Amino acid sequence: MFKLVLKGHENSVERGAHIYKPNFITMKKLVAEFIGTLWLVLGGCGSAVLAAGFPELGIGFVGVSIAFGLTVLTMVYSIGHISGCHLNPAVSVGLWIGGRFDKKDLLPYVLAQVLGGIAGASILYFIASGKQGFDLADGFAANGFGVHSPDGYGMTAALITEVVMTFMFLIVILGATHSKAPKGFAGIAIGLALTLIHLISIPVTNTSVNPARSTSQAIFVGDWAMDQLWLFWAAPVIGAVLAGMVYKYLSPDNS
Repeated sequence: MFKLVLKGHENSVERGAHIYKPNFITMKKLVAEFIGTLWLVLGGCGSAVLAAGFPELGIGFVGVSIAFGLTVLTMVYSIGHISGCHLNPAVSVGLWIGGRFDKKDLLPYVLAQVLGGIAGASILYFIASGKQGFDLADGFAANGFGVHSPDGYGMTAALITEVVMTFMFLIVILGATHSKAPKGFAGIAIGLALTLIHLISIPVTNTSVNPARSTSQAIFVGDWAMDQLWLFWAAPVIGAVLAGMVYKYLSPDNS
């Protein structure tokens, strides 16, 4: 195999090695995205399923919001230098539209994120099902609207919420990670943004802004969660595309 590479590249070992190196690097990035998204789902949805409603001591909406923010904050500083710490198909799409991510890596990233989310949900399921009386019908932190919205919000409200929240999330990400932004603070801004987004929108949709997070929970709940999953792919992607276009216009690089 190595000889075939050299044959087409004029006897250059360095150039032959260069062909293989990106594949190796890409795999490391995908593994990092898998682990990071696993952590986001396990930490965020896990806090909702295991700790939010604990009698008298439960962390409630505020605690769940903080938990989601902390999962991103911790991963930004853990794997940001490896994969960029997207953890979210909408983030990858927004960064691509904004000119900050290579199109050829988009589908592999999305696949790694979805699989990581499912792995995190699987771990959460095995933990949660160890308690007597556990029932997936209680929601398993799945996203929904109408009768499946935490506070009964309809489809239009859910759609607007997810588009706008994802839009703002991507604006923060694109701005905080820009080369001219203050160094070292991007993770804090992004983590706090996700916390704020959850504080605003948990009552509406249980907060998605992340198709991988929505898919992981919907697969286990099935039924209504799978029927409504389309919104939690469409709305975040629309919001991300709009943010990518807007920030590309606002970017200091275009001034």
